[in-house]
Amino acid sequence: MGTLRGLHLRAAVIRAVRAFFEEAGYLEVDTPLRLPSLAPEPHIEPQESGDWFLQTSPELCMKRLLARGYPKIFQLCHCFRKEERGKKHLPEFAMLEWYRAECDCHDLMAETEELIRSVAKMVGMGESLFYRGQRIDLTAPWERLTVAAAFARYAPMSAEEALRQGTFDEVLVERIEPHLGQGRPTFLYEYPAALGSLARLKPGDSTVAERFELYMAGIEVANGFSELTDPAEQRRRFVADQAAIRAQGRDPGPMPEKFLDELTAMPEAAGIALGLDRLVMLIADAATIDQVVAFPPEHL
Repeated sequence: MGTLRGLHLRAAVIRAVRAFFEEAGYLEVDTPLRLPSLAPEPHIEPQESGDWFLQTSPELCMKRLLARGYPKIFQLCHCFRKEERGKKHLPEFAMLEWYRAECDCHDLMAETEELIRSVAKMVGMGESLFYRGQRIDLTAPWERLTVAAAFARYAPMSAEEALRQGTFDEVLVERIEPHLGQGRPTFLYEYPAALGSLARLKPGDSTVAERFELYMAGIEVANGFSELTDPAEQRRRFVADQAAIRAQGRDPGPMPEKFLDELTAMPEAAGIALGLDRLVMLIADAATIDQVVAFPPEHL
């Protein structure tokens, strides 16, 4: 169960997040939780709701709003994913997502720095956090480390070799992540193109995608992209992801056709999903995510 301090800090963080985005000229939006189709994701199992699904992310709906002329939007919402439970995972969790037109992943990394530094100050933490005995210095600029450089520094093989062996995620989690965000936050960026998800490929270097993840004290906090706006390329990736899901013995569900139809009108943009529960856990110096939510699933 959530602690008194954890829930008070959670409320303060939510107030600070809203204040930051309102000051920056963002529109807060509220999109449906229950959807007829989702982006197919081989590593995420969605929760069914009748013939529809509970959202794993508000991403597709928010991008459709971008395509309809809303250039700066953010949302605080709940998302649902099966088989996700641990000290840092919940099957129902709070997500902060925001999207901004006419910017790229580097602009969004800088804005993420501004957001978290602003939130920390507004909740009384100043320029640093202390998590599990470690000081995390929030002064800018934060570390930026490419995936290739991270593998060269911490892993026994290159990122390309790990992909060939099918061990990329295992090596990342076991050999690299524990070193990231130690002492100050780290942005891990330029993921291999095969792991681009909904991110565009880097102009001039199609071997990597403009995708990044933020780590603090070895914990992944956020995942962001320069957004892919080519509907043909996005459909090709979705078809491949659906095939991978079928190979696991699961039904990928229908293709998100309405999203693909509107993608042609989407401007160049960047977007990011930030785990609100994990951010509060770090700010509260909580050992587990259970300490910063009102009711873990086992207490319902």
